[in-house]
Amino acid sequence: MSSLTSDPNQTDINTIIRPPYFFISGFIDIPYMKYYYFFLCFVYIISLVGNTFVMTGIYVDRNLHSPKYIAVFNLAFTDVCESTALVPKLLDMFLFSRQLISYDQCLTSLFFVFLFITMQSFNLTILSYDRLVAICCPLRYHMMVTHRSMLQLTGAAWTFAVLMLLISVCLITRLSFCRSLVINSYFCDHGPLFRLAAPCSDVVPNIVMSQINTCIVLYLPMIFIISSYICITHALFTITLPQDRLRAIKTCTSHLILVAIFYLPVILTYVLHPIIPTNARIINLSLTSVLPPMLNPIIYVLKTEEFKVSAKKLLRRGALTTPVYI
Repeated sequence: MSSLTSDPNQTDINTIIRPPYFFISGFIDIPYMKYYYFFLCFVYIISLVGNTFVMTGIYVDRNLHSPKYIAVFNLAFTDVCESTALVPKLLDMFLFSRQLISYDQCLTSLFFVFLFITMQSFNLTILSYDRLVAICCPLRYHMMVTHRSMLQLTGAAWTFAVLMLLISVCLITRLSFCRSLVINSYFCDHGPLFRLAAPCSDVVPNIVMSQINTCIVLYLPMIFIISSYICITHALFTITLPQDRLRAIKTCTSHLILVAIFYLPVILTYVLHPIIPTNARIINLSLTSVLPPMLNPIIYVLKTEEFKVSAKKLLRRGALTTPVYI
């Protein structure tokens, strides 16, 4: 299928060639890949159960109806959506050899996968802002971080992410695909997709938009998060009581772990893209797409004391309401 192409003779200066389908190449010449796909299925199920548990716990327990947990709930929701937008289709394509995807389905998949990945990044940034205010401005925390302000931040993040992805998709609809139709990725990836049109169309706007998206989704949030933790570190040294300092550090630990497992693999892949083999890039990005949604609820349950208490209450309530048949 690597020779799958569109007809170059159709090319005309006023004609946009939109192929009926693309071919997702996925992993090339790697043995025993079915075991990897079953692993992804297992990770997806754990992610679905874990994040649903987190959302249920936040919804049921009134003690968790605080502004911070609006962002945590939104993160769990986007984790579920991102995994669902990606993993079932991936398994269907590669386990059952259905690697052809229609033009419209490809753009739809691209939009939703990148939308939820973008929102994961924005949610981690919002949680970083919450930690910054809580530790650096504790007396003003309840004035600065309110339910209204958190809902406004979250709503603005969703609106901006949707607009950004709509522009990216609209820029692809102006391209002609007159040569290869093979996407060298595990889904309708933005970069590999628009580069297919390079021989036939001007892809400079797409390249510029891709670089802008990378800056907004990866680099700017990382700069803000690093800056916020520099301020937090400075504030920790001003805390005189060791127990208060330890409590403040514990509130940041779970967020720092989430930041590390989400940003570091993706940024390393983008920075080292020219020297990383295609298969290694695809495996790294596929793991980066599915592991954070699975690990996020586990980290929050194990590392956040108030959620740990809430989880125990929820499990105890579930055990008490389970009917016993004799």
